[in-house]
Amino acid sequence: MQVFLIRHAEAVAETHALPDPHRHLTATGRRQARALGDRLRWHDCLPTHIWSSPLVRAVQTAELVAGNLHSELVIDVIPGLGPDADPGALLGALRGLGGEAIVVMVGHEPVLSALGALLIGRPALPGLARAEAVRIADGAVRWRFAWDAEAPDIATGAR
Repeated sequence: MQVFLIRHAEAVAETHALPDPHRHLTATGRRQARALGDRLRWHDCLPTHIWSSPLVRAVQTAELVAGNLHSELVIDVIPGLGPDADPGALLGALRGLGGEAIVVMVGHEPVLSALGALLIGRPALPGLARAEAVRIADGAVRWRFAWDAEAPDIATGAR
């Protein structure tokens, strides 16, 4: 199984009139998400599933990334992928897909780094920046990729 963990792109600030679940991407956030989709396509991200948190900023990020991946997959909005998600339950859902699955997951910190730590069998994974992706395959971090990076960081998962 391969998992691409993606933190949502830059979103507008929360206000009294615009509560957190409804925050949408800024113009910069939209550029970030499209650029990240381009970079993932250049590095052979061919998902079989695209999962998103139900929050607006995550869904918008997933849509823009998928568009620039040239993916026609339906984005599955997963309520359990929100900011208060249980990483253990997400791990169980991933395992239920089987070993050939390639899953793009768009969500929030600290859930994504906690899930990443479970996937690699380590106590922690450094948190993802906005519009950053981490590719995990065969129980190891293969690379991290920021939306504006020229090339992936092929390291031990450190920034």
